[in-house]
Amino acid sequence: MKKSKNLWQWSKKYLYIVLIIIALNFILQWLYSYIALFVEYAFAVLGNENSEVNLPRFLLNFFNYFKEPLTIVLVVGITMILLQLLRSFLRFLDGYLRARGTELIGYDMRTKLYNHIIDLSYSYHNNSDIGDLIQRSTSDVDTASSFICSQFPELISIFITIAIGSYQVGKINLVLMGISLLSLPLLGISSIIWFKYLNKTYTDIENEEAKMTTVIQENINGARVVKAFANEKYELDKMQKANQNYYKKLHHLYIREPFFWGFSDFVSTFQYALTIAVAIYLAYKNLVTASDITACLLLLGMVIWPIRGLGRIISNYGKALVAANRIQHVLEEKSEFSTNGDQKPVITGQITFADVSFHFPDSNKELLKNISFRVEAGQTIAIVGKTGCGKTTICNLLSRFLEVTGGNIYLNDTNIKDIEKHYLRQNVKMVLQDPFLFSKTVYDNIAITNDNASFDEIKGAARLAYVDEEIMHFENGYKTLVGEKGTTLSGGQKQRIAIARMLISPAPIIIFDDSLSALDTKTDYLIRKALANKGQTKIIITHRITTAKEADKILVLNNGEIEAFSTHKELVNKPGLYQELWKIQGDLETEFNDILKDGE
Repeated sequence: MKKSKNLWQWSKKYLYIVLIIIALNFILQWLYSYIALFVEYAFAVLGNENSEVNLPRFLLNFFNYFKEPLTIVLVVGITMILLQLLRSFLRFLDGYLRARGTELIGYDMRTKLYNHIIDLSYSYHNNSDIGDLIQRSTSDVDTASSFICSQFPELISIFITIAIGSYQVGKINLVLMGISLLSLPLLGISSIIWFKYLNKTYTDIENEEAKMTTVIQENINGARVVKAFANEKYELDKMQKANQNYYKKLHHLYIREPFFWGFSDFVSTFQYALTIAVAIYLAYKNLVTASDITACLLLLGMVIWPIRGLGRIISNYGKALVAANRIQHVLEEKSEFSTNGDQKPVITGQITFADVSFHFPDSNKELLKNISFRVEAGQTIAIVGKTGCGKTTICNLLSRFLEVTGGNIYLNDTNIKDIEKHYLRQNVKMVLQDPFLFSKTVYDNIAITNDNASFDEIKGAARLAYVDEEIMHFENGYKTLVGEKGTTLSGGQKQRIAIARMLISPAPIIIFDDSLSALDTKTDYLIRKALANKGQTKIIITHRITTAKEADKILVLNNGEIEAFSTHKELVNKPGLYQELWKIQGDLETEFNDILKDGE
């Protein structure tokens, strides 16, 4: 029931379209049943039978107006053509509404799903497979929306067709109607059993397909890494394994499908044979005429064959339920904005960490332990430490990509828990070590945070990031298309374009999460010098001591705790991690001094 609710909730807005489609199908099947009655009447006229034909009285009066049998048959034929033209128009309208309803529902599903995915937490995206999310947003949406407006009306049409066909056969002969309905319970029960089997099977198939899609997506995105390490064989083997698992699930289904369809065909064919045998016996007993038998055989197709199609619709229903359930599973994930502040205070850049601790929900190990420090507005601090000590975590907590598990963080005197998240992130900008660039032009990638930025402002930001000159050497300048994720650019170019993107929309607090690592020492220095006069609070995560030493203060992290928070001059003379790092990189001091001279 829950799975069904997950599917049918999407139909509420467009229920009127579904109802119109069902009404059209009723009219179409009712009109189709008259084809058999027209044939019955024509045979009765040609055979001079006195059979009671169940056509409307006004049609019988119209046909009887013509005296010659051949003329009557000709008029009946023309009437059938006109009826089929009407049915063709109604069928076109039915097809249009099905397609229209499917696309409208699919549009709503994709929009809601995409908007919700964007609002999901940083932790959720870190633990989710991109390929699986893509599949849920595309093929699962198509499967669910197609069933609601296309295949569900067809399911209703099956029962409408059976009811109309049975009614018309019953008007001819009640015994034939009873015989024609004998197979329905058997076919119905077999369809229900088949549906229960499919419901579980399609869940397994979808899961295996999602895993395979993830492998494909990872390999396409990581093609350069695979080639760099000549690791094609390993990746091919991984794909082969995922493909094999998917194939096995499908094969498991496909070897069982013929048994179901074969059984349905056997029962349907047997039903035809039995009905024909009974009809011949009734004709022998003069209980029905030849024209009655002809009409019954034509109408029998409306009774027997639609129930065979029930298996196909049930199969698609199973797929749709699984798809809708997978979509709903994502929608039920808690949005990160479900816990949000409502304040929008003036942020000058003052930051205070007060006994901040953090651990991930699936672990009790504290990644950060009682972190306390204060940064005044306009100051530059560097964060250094060993890999995995929690440097990036501090920045993610400040931007509320992660939530503290202990203590508090303040901007000026306002707890960041009370600040609206969008507003917070507009005032705390971050440049990542491996920035993501969209498959657009260089200009669009820089302007993405400020749609109203002029070309001069874009160039100005690029100059501050020391990338303008290189962009102008591109064949199309700022209109140069960058590859997906910026693969056509060097690591340093990507980082500097990301810095320009951050600068085009100024914020009082900016964070460089090792985002100067791909730059040479001189460019690193020149960018920091250009930003020094902006008056912004800057947090620089770095492994380069020559970069850290120029900061107003240096925060040294060790095993999730603050080992020291002071200036370079004090830390370099104090035993500890920073002094060790400085000794390792001490030979860079001479190089750094030379750069300073060149810069001046």
